[in-house]
Amino acid sequence: MKQLRVGVLAGLFAVAGVLSWGGARLWEAFGTLPSVPLAAPVVLAVIAVILTATALSIRARLRAQRERRPGAKGVEPLMAARAVVFGQASALVAALVAGMYGGAGVYLLGSLEIPARRDQAIYAGFSVLAGIGVIAAAFFLERVCKLPEDDDEDAARA
Repeated sequence: MKQLRVGVLAGLFAVAGVLSWGGARLWEAFGTLPSVPLAAPVVLAVIAVILTATALSIRARLRAQRERRPGAKGVEPLMAARAVVFGQASALVAALVAGMYGGAGVYLLGSLEIPARRDQAIYAGFSVLAGIGVIAAAFFLERVCKLPEDDDEDAARA
């Protein structure tokens, strides 16, 4: 399984942002711009909390297993792999969604004097922040579930 790369996520964010900004300009020329839902940052924040809670739970279980505590529940490899895949998928989607709302938010910065547009720009800004939170939580989860390097494989590659 490949690790997340910041460059790929930043590229997705940038492309989605530019396309969203251009789409917002085009949409505004033909009618009214769709609104940024209040639920967008809330849903992204909930996903970030779920990813963080999963990472903390797995980390505690791995620590208990390493310290050989009585009654410690181990971490099944398939469960850890599924958690990492969920984190990676969430990070990719969050990069796209945050870029989309970021582009719309940048477009909305031109009309902050209108109260409804100002609220939409605030929701878009919180969506970007929550998307960054999802990405950070996914990196944390990936780091927690990463296997230690095997010295025998490194020696065989050299």
